[in-house]
Amino acid sequence: MSKSRHVSETPATQALRRAGVAFTEHTYDYVDHGGSAEAARQLGLDPHTVVKTLVMEDEAARPLIVLMHGDCEVSTKNLARQAGLKKVTPCHPDTAQRHSGYQVGGTSPFGTRKRMPVWVEASILDCPLIHINGGRRGYLLSLDPQVLLRLLEARPVTVALAE
Repeated sequence: MSKSRHVSETPATQALRRAGVAFTEHTYDYVDHGGSAEAARQLGLDPHTVVKTLVMEDEAARPLIVLMHGDCEVSTKNLARQAGLKKVTPCHPDTAQRHSGYQVGGTSPFGTRKRMPVWVEASILDCPLIHINGGRRGYLLSLDPQVLLRLLEARPVTVALAE
């Protein structure tokens, strides 16, 4: 399923190891603008179980993270309403990188530079296993989705829109 290529530690894998979280690593050839669909294709995964980490901000430019299925989009209007915010918009890539410490396309919700509130599409928690970025382009980690609640204190929302 994954290519055997050594990947050095990232802040994400360090955070997961410190917390005693079991995960498996998968590398693929990163393609600009290929997103989670390309990762799923290369690794033979269901795109619905590949989780995107999206850095967004509220009306006061406070950052937040949204975890979404790879084959869905986020309704920012529904997210704002469910999160009790006036407005939610995607961050500019440079701003997202400043908040997370990760290069866009390699953003993980684990080991971010700044602690940010995390919102997770509720149905992600129903997957037996998810595949999420490990903190580097072309690098996914497979793990139990309940880790999102335990480690990130992620708050479930229902904001998915089919692509």
